[in-house]
Amino acid sequence: MTMKKPVAAVLAVLVFALSASSSAHEEATKDPTSSMDVPVAAQGATAVVDRFGAALQKADLATVEAILDPDVLILESGGAERNRKEYLGHHAPADAKFLKDAHIQMTHRTARRDGDLVWVGTESEVHTQKDGKPLTLLSSETMVLKLEADDWRIVHIHWSSRPKK
Repeated sequence: MTMKKPVAAVLAVLVFALSASSSAHEEATKDPTSSMDVPVAAQGATAVVDRFGAALQKADLATVEAILDPDVLILESGGAERNRKEYLGHHAPADAKFLKDAHIQMTHRTARRDGDLVWVGTESEVHTQKDGKPLTLLSSETMVLKLEADDWRIVHIHWSSRPKK
């Protein structure tokens, strides 16, 4: 019976050392020249961001609806849509139409997780056409996701873009 406490203490120290070593290893193996800075803890949420973008581009508004929190706040070009229903009934179809034939090239992504919240900042070049002429936009996107019952839901989006010179 007296051996259980020392064994438990050794195991606790070993688990702590391994987790600290794993975190140090993750930091040490990051490529400082990489344009992606997404820790493992945020990868599930970034996969949802990617799924959202793909669904919007394919005009799969049922998937877009499933990923968005009912009370999502979407800010774009000085305007706001204050919930999922408003976005789906207003800008979502136009966004899907705009993105349908666009080629989106991600140039940088940063994500951070704090408990049940993750923020994801993504910079991209959007290659499309306007009035039959090629157009490249520099796009910045911030999404905040919340973990709810093992699923990530987008609770906030901020989009901005400008033509590339």
